[in-house]
Amino acid sequence: MKKTIDRREFIKKTGEGAALAGAVALAGACAPKKTVESLAAAAVDNNAPDVLETGKMELRTNSTNGDKVSLLGYGCMRFTMKKDKDGNDIIDQENANNLIDYALAHGVNYFDTAPVYLRGQSEKAVGIALSRHPRNSYFIATKMSNFQSNDRKLAMQLYNDSFKNLQTDYIDYYLLHSLGGGGAAGFKARFEDNGVIDFLLGEREKGKIRQLGLSFHGNKESFDDMMALHEKYHWDFVQIQMNYFDWSHADGRRNVNAEYLYEELDKRNLPIVIMEPLQGGRLAKPAQSVVNRLKERDPQASLASWAFRFVGSYPRVLTALSGMVYMEHLQDNLRTFMDFKPLTDEEKTFLDTEISDLMANFPTVDCNDCKYCMPCPYGIDIPGIFMHYNTCVNEGSFAQSKEQENYQKLRKAYLVSYDRAIPTLRQADHCVGCKQCIPKCPQSIQIPRQLRRIDAYVEKLKQGTL
Repeated sequence: MKKTIDRREFIKKTGEGAALAGAVALAGACAPKKTVESLAAAAVDNNAPDVLETGKMELRTNSTNGDKVSLLGYGCMRFTMKKDKDGNDIIDQENANNLIDYALAHGVNYFDTAPVYLRGQSEKAVGIALSRHPRNSYFIATKMSNFQSNDRKLAMQLYNDSFKNLQTDYIDYYLLHSLGGGGAAGFKARFEDNGVIDFLLGEREKGKIRQLGLSFHGNKESFDDMMALHEKYHWDFVQIQMNYFDWSHADGRRNVNAEYLYEELDKRNLPIVIMEPLQGGRLAKPAQSVVNRLKERDPQASLASWAFRFVGSYPRVLTALSGMVYMEHLQDNLRTFMDFKPLTDEEKTFLDTEISDLMANFPTVDCNDCKYCMPCPYGIDIPGIFMHYNTCVNEGSFAQSKEQENYQKLRKAYLVSYDRAIPTLRQADHCVGCKQCIPKCPQSIQIPRQLRRIDAYVEKLKQGTL
């Protein structure tokens, strides 16, 4: 295959056909039935400014080394899967290649993966796709995902396998994965006592790691611990969860207001990589009342574009990651980040207060579908249950009480869609409360408690006692 990708060639290849296929696949369990034509129209907005051929990707300069990084980064955690000849789930490599080719052709140059993504398949798939392009045309970010064991041998294997899988002899952005749990003591056990951090510092000195940073999940005290370690290890960048809801509405137990995180990193002149700019997809598919308010402000803007423009409006942000599964996701995001238009201060306030206050009234689970909790030893589809529940709440197809208008219709819709989305033996009522999933969750969700809550809700719907 050609090493140089022509933009017009890929626009012709992917076009409306790819957008239509992805739109059909996105029809959620609780979504109202739509025709193929209406889905295609929703996926390809003919009134949106066509910047895919004429626009220019917004680039941010990394203040620590001068890298010109695309403001839109590709999060490689959610490629589509297919069955191999033995019935196993594997990444659809051809689809991943097409998406990465298209992204590169339109200026995206930051690709984020990890050894644990997509059942351990993401790094290899990303390596196959990117190795078909000149190495100096993209930046690779991957992680030390040793959060299941403090064993040095395992850490070394993870590190060395990353180079093999990604088909590279250096890594541009290397992160200590999911720091925060356990604070300074947790860091000491994972990285200091076993000598892993000293090894990685040596690799940075050699140039095999160009930038060494961390991804953070935790509370304020844990974040302050990580910032204290900056004085010793001199992080080159930090990855945080930031979006317009979590800017000032984080619960404080599982995550921290992004405003605090941003300001602390800004004071230290540290480049910031953003994860969860859509809060696990919630800001791309909010409740109808939220959709109405956003559409009143700008009928042509996609819901996701509001969230991406929010994080991109902060100058310390180096790149914002998006796990783009379908071509229409990628094309919509490109329209936001090519010829990028920051939000005004008034628009930021509108999202942070009015919209976020409205969203705070909806009882969703803070799951971002990372699947770190899987597999469940008892076969429960934990992220599937949470995603189905959140989708129904956000789309308004959520029965709340018998006094509610269309209660019987909403009750039936939830129960039917739940059975269709989650096989009976994998539903919430099979949770035994073993709690093996809790330490694996980067959001620190009390998973068994949330499963019991959803199961109790389902049982009330069945019994008609809500």
